[in-house]
Amino acid sequence: MSTEHIDDPVVPLEEAEEPVQPRTGRLEEEGDVAADYLEELLDIADIDGDIDIEVRNGRTYISVVSEEGDDAALQALVGRDGEVLEALQELTRLSVLTATENRSRLVLDIVGYREERGGQLQSIAEDAAKRAKETGQEVALVPMSAYERKIVHDAVAELGLVSESEGEGADRHIVVSLPAS
Repeated sequence: MSTEHIDDPVVPLEEAEEPVQPRTGRLEEEGDVAADYLEELLDIADIDGDIDIEVRNGRTYISVVSEEGDDAALQALVGRDGEVLEALQELTRLSVLTATENRSRLVLDIVGYREERGGQLQSIAEDAAKRAKETGQEVALVPMSAYERKIVHDAVAELGLVSESEGEGADRHIVVSLPAS
């Protein structure tokens, strides 16, 4: 079960001090702020990379790709199991919060790591669903980030099974089970 947080409170137009910026405009602003922050970071680290900004499904997606096909330097910004990428995403979100006073749900991807990981997570969800159907038992998965858990929850739901997050902090993981009859 997920809870959606609403970032934009509804304010009657006559009470608003300034015109309310459309959500898409705010997401584009997030992308611009995030891109500026990441460009500075890449310059400081002396790493070459191109930054692409895309707004889709109510989120800003930022991708950093290599300029000349050499991903080695950028790969260091992904880290083992995406740990550095997760940290950079949080720092980028903080930069956006500081500049815009709005919380951001932007997603940062570097050298296609998230896309590749998404395919792996889909397979993990399918395997867990298969084991749950075969055994009738709950299947506990390894701990994952909130973003990765969301992908697995969606995949499990699409397969007609139930998933719940359990545990705290770095031990938070998904348990897949058959729907209650």
